[in-house]
Amino acid sequence: MAVTAGYDVGGAHLKVALAEDGRTLAVKQIACPLWQGLDRLDAAFAQVAHLTGRAECHAATMTGEMCELFPDRRTGVRTLVDRLISILGPETRIWMGPREFGSAQQAHQDPDRVASTNFLATATLVGKRLGDGLLIDMGSTTTDIIPVSDGRPCPRGSTDGVRLATSELVYTGFTRSDVATVTRDVTFKDRVQRLAAGNFATVADVYRILGELPHDADDHDTSDQRGKSLDESTARFARSLGHDSADAALDDWRDAAREIADQQMRAIREACLQVLTETPLPVDAPVVAAGIGASLIETLSKKLARPCRTFGNLANGTDDCRLWATRCAPAVAVALLAETN
Repeated sequence: MAVTAGYDVGGAHLKVALAEDGRTLAVKQIACPLWQGLDRLDAAFAQVAHLTGRAECHAATMTGEMCELFPDRRTGVRTLVDRLISILGPETRIWMGPREFGSAQQAHQDPDRVASTNFLATATLVGKRLGDGLLIDMGSTTTDIIPVSDGRPCPRGSTDGVRLATSELVYTGFTRSDVATVTRDVTFKDRVQRLAAGNFATVADVYRILGELPHDADDHDTSDQRGKSLDESTARFARSLGHDSADAALDDWRDAAREIADQQMRAIREACLQVLTETPLPVDAPVVAAGIGASLIETLSKKLARPCRTFGNLANGTDDCRLWATRCAPAVAVALLAETN
C-alpha cells in the first residue's frame, strides 16, 4: 500500500505521522511557534521533508487557526489550508470533523468544520479500533476528554467554546500552562498564599522540579528565555510565588510543586467525571491515554477505576515510534483514517 502522511498543525507544534497498511511507521514533532509568523510553519515543514517525501498521500488537521497570528478562526483555517496546499500539493485532504475528509475547496467553503476538530479524528480512530472508551488527550496546552460509544465519538460540543462549557476541553496541559492558571493559591511552608499571575513559570517547571518531566517533552523556550536545569526551573517557580529560590529549601519548592500538580490532575479528573455523568459508558470501557501527558492519564485511569490503553498501541505503532504515536495522536489518526477513507 501507499504511505500516507498525517499532519496536525497546531499553534505551538507541527506533528507528522506516516502510516501504511493500518500501521504507524514514523512520528515526528517539531516546535512551531506559529504566532510568530507563517515562516515558522515553512521552517517546520523543511525539518520533516525526509518524512513527507516518503508519502504518496497527505491528510491534515489543525488547531493553529486559534493563534494570535490570525484575526479570526475562519481566516486562520483558510490561510493554513492554502499554505498546506502550497507545500504538500492540491490533492491534500483536510479533516472536516463530522464530515471527515474534504478538499481544500470544501475546507474554504466550510471552515467551521475544519477549525480545531482534530480531537474528532483521534476519537474516530478510537471508535473504529476499540468501540467504547474515554479518550483523554493531554497535550502541551490543553486536555481533550471525548467519550466514544458504539464505535463513534459522542461529544456534546463540537467547538472550543461549547466544549469548554461541557468540560470536554480543559485548558491545562503538561508543559505550556502558566502555573497561575492551574490554581489561585498553594501551600508554601505551611501557609496558604496566592500565586503571582505573570507567566513567571509553566507547568513544565513544576514537573521538572518533581523529576516527572521526560527530557524530550518540552521543546519550547522557557518563560524567562533561560535554561531548563533544576536550578533554573526552581528560580522561575519561586518567582511565581513572589520569592527567590534561595528563600526556601528544595523540599519546600517540591512540596508546593506537588500540590499544584495534584490540583491540575484533580481538575482533569473532575472534568472526566462530569463528561461521564452526561455520557455514561460501560464500566469496563477503558481510558485511552494520548498526548504528551499520557503517563499522567495512565495514573488518572486508576482513580477513574477504568482500564487503560495507550493510543500508540491502538494505532499499531512500531516499537520505535509507539511512544510518539501516543503523543501525537491526531496526526497519527488522520494518517490512518485517510488510508481507508
